[in-house]
Amino acid sequence: MIGAIGMKFPPNRFLASERGQGIALVLATMLLFVIHDVLSKHLTRHYPIFELLWVRYLVHVTFMLAMFATRMRLNLVRTRRPALQFVRALFLLASNFLFMAGLRYLPLADATAINFVTPLLLVAFSAPLLGEKVESRNWAAVCLGFCGVLVIVRPGGALLQPAVLLPLSSACCASLYQIITRKFRGSENPVTTHFITGLTGVTVTGLACWPSTLVTPTPLHALLMFCMGLVVGVGHYLLIEVFQRIGPAVAAPFTYTQFLWAMLFGLLFFGDVPDMGSLLGCLIIVASGIYLARSQSGK
Repeated sequence: MIGAIGMKFPPNRFLASERGQGIALVLATMLLFVIHDVLSKHLTRHYPIFELLWVRYLVHVTFMLAMFATRMRLNLVRTRRPALQFVRALFLLASNFLFMAGLRYLPLADATAINFVTPLLLVAFSAPLLGEKVESRNWAAVCLGFCGVLVIVRPGGALLQPAVLLPLSSACCASLYQIITRKFRGSENPVTTHFITGLTGVTVTGLACWPSTLVTPTPLHALLMFCMGLVVGVGHYLLIEVFQRIGPAVAAPFTYTQFLWAMLFGLLFFGDVPDMGSLLGCLIIVASGIYLARSQSGK
């Protein structure tokens, strides 16, 4: 016991490397995103979605101002492509709205798994919209991923309902949002892009819900709304830090831990028990997404 006093522990070599830090940040980000989804699923039972999004984006903008306003000043909003920034932000807003709407009707883990087709759609859209060549084996991986979605919803099964289109549409909007983000590579400051995204979101959702559809929250729900905005704002900021350390191909396998958290939290908070079909479908989507990420990294 006495000999332990003053003991120096060796530094963690994994976390000391940029790769280790990037992976740790991805894992933390996925946990934050699922916490946001749990809060969203609970709060959408009591409040309009636009009101929840308005609070979320308000916290997002406030967080960004506190972090960067003094240091960046007008550079925080200075962009060469304001119209495209606005369209990009609208796609993300639409994706958020559709996914939150889907959470009203679908189990958390199933909605999360279906939303994982985003990277598959990104590959499919990159050919016509970015002019990128997509190899036949990558098209096969995209098709396999959509087979995973069919395994989850199981035509003729209980999960096959119109609400399934909500996370699928959310994934569509998210992939278009990422397509535009690719166009900004090397020309736009990612912090500026992130701030404009929040500024657009808080403006549009404020106009959509103010003041006629606002529901006054209870003190507890007001706190949960604040936490919802805080965790997703921090999560998106951490993603910026992730991709300054590691590439998408390294990060991709660890993003799928989001499904594991969604499955656990869905069971704990909502009593959702994913069946074997959902698990198998998710594994197919995950395998397809990881293959595409690895394949694209080799180009």
